[in-house]
Amino acid sequence: MLQLSQRRSEGRGRGSWLVRRRVQLAGALVVAALLPFLWRITFTPHAIDAATYNAAVANTVAVLVAFWLRLSFEPYPGIRSSYVILPTAAAAHGVVLAFFFFSRLPYDRFGFLAGFLLHVLWFYVVYFLAQRRTRLRIGVVPIGSTETLTAIDSVDWLPLARPRTELLPGCDALVADFSADLPAEWESFLADAALAGTIVYQVKPLEESLTGRVRIDHLSENSFGSLVPARGYFHLKTVLDWLAALLSLPLLLPLMALAALAILADDGGPVLFRQHRIGHRGQRFMVNKFRTMRVGANHALDARRAAMTGDLDPRITRVGAFLRQTRLDELPQVFNILAGQMSWIGPRPEAEVLSLWYVGELPFYRYRHVVKPGITGWAQVSQGHVAQVAEVHRKLHYDFYYIKYFSPWLDVLILFKTVKTIFSGFGAR
Repeated sequence: MLQLSQRRSEGRGRGSWLVRRRVQLAGALVVAALLPFLWRITFTPHAIDAATYNAAVANTVAVLVAFWLRLSFEPYPGIRSSYVILPTAAAAHGVVLAFFFFSRLPYDRFGFLAGFLLHVLWFYVVYFLAQRRTRLRIGVVPIGSTETLTAIDSVDWLPLARPRTELLPGCDALVADFSADLPAEWESFLADAALAGTIVYQVKPLEESLTGRVRIDHLSENSFGSLVPARGYFHLKTVLDWLAALLSLPLLLPLMALAALAILADDGGPVLFRQHRIGHRGQRFMVNKFRTMRVGANHALDARRAAMTGDLDPRITRVGAFLRQTRLDELPQVFNILAGQMSWIGPRPEAEVLSLWYVGELPFYRYRHVVKPGITGWAQVSQGHVAQVAEVHRKLHYDFYYIKYFSPWLDVLILFKTVKTIFSGFGAR
């Protein structure tokens, strides 16, 4: 969700002060950095040395870094603070720990570990006491196209009857259709609101933020800033994908061996399923997956129906159902990443027969091939598996959102949500 002002009107629920960013940061510094240090001074004063002070400084730095990371991730749609508390805290403390490892500076291991645990605990307490119960209140300028936005029920929409600045304290932000012909008094009102520190949003970007989708009924001047996403990050991501795939092989190869043995023990037959799919720039390539369906189950079906997977599909084996739910069937695609054909994160590559069908049915479908396909993606963590044309059209809204906001921050958010998807089985078929 777009980063919004943390102000809340009076009477909107107990504990709302915890939503304020400076309160959260101050509390984290006290709990994670100061408390472990005070504990050492109080109960083991004889053990105070340079390592104790280094741990206190390290916890302070880690809290600041994690807080900055959360501010970077949370502006994206569909994100909850609960998704990123542990990963950002672990990443920040891990960076500081790496500094100690390479610099060989002494540090209090107990104080550093206590700071990490208290850091995580503090933000989960804040989330459950305040953030989880908070709903945004956004004032709507009642001119232009706002009906699709106000249909989103995750926000309290407040239609503004007149342009009066005294209405601002009851709103966390304002939204207006800037493409509409706004009367002069409304333009002055929006300018005054911005000067007063109230965030003012355009309808379309706010809708994309709240839904995680880009509407593709037709292209307009603000559908995409450029039809070619950031090239610098594209090439950097290719290098990082390859390195991550190479470094992960020692961990993934034993898992793949166990999956292969389970498939053989379940029903015998080939371990791998190979299929032609369409990838970057529309190029055809062979994707590798663990076989999850019975051998010969597709003989009686045409190519299109064979490429689709339905709910509770009878072709799926017992082991195959587990592999699909946990996404372990996708692991062999690490070799597609090493071959430069895929990425860890991106739109899923469709079977060639389905891709050709969708191109004929959906305008602009082939645009999703402007980035490399991925093992996981924004559509997968937001919508799940789809096959029918109507579902694919909706899925394109998510794919095009990913392409429009193509960035390392969005990739990290998808990575966090993928972990939840793996454990919940969301969207698997």
